[in-house]
Amino acid sequence: MDNSNQKNKAVIHLGAEQIVIERRYRALGAINDALIAVWFLIGSIFFFYDSLMTDGTWLFVAGSLQLLLRPVITLAELIHVKRSYNRRRN
Repeated sequence: MDNSNQKNKAVIHLGAEQIVIERRYRALGAINDALIAVWFLIGSIFFFYDSLMTDGTWLFVAGSLQLLLRPVITLAELIHVKRSYNRRRN
């Protein structure tokens, strides 16, 4: 495996399982946070116009649902169980 890729993750072996912590979850969390900010910003702007208020409300709902996703992403980053296959056959 590429040495630079190896620096980006930590692997803890637990028998046939391994816990892999990788930066991809950080990227996913950052994208999620950016989208939350976009939804709330656009939703806030929509609230200035009566005709867009319902759409703004839906954007707030979408942002709120993504706020629920934040701890899920964090937990997935902390506990990523990946099956480790034994290359030796008995």
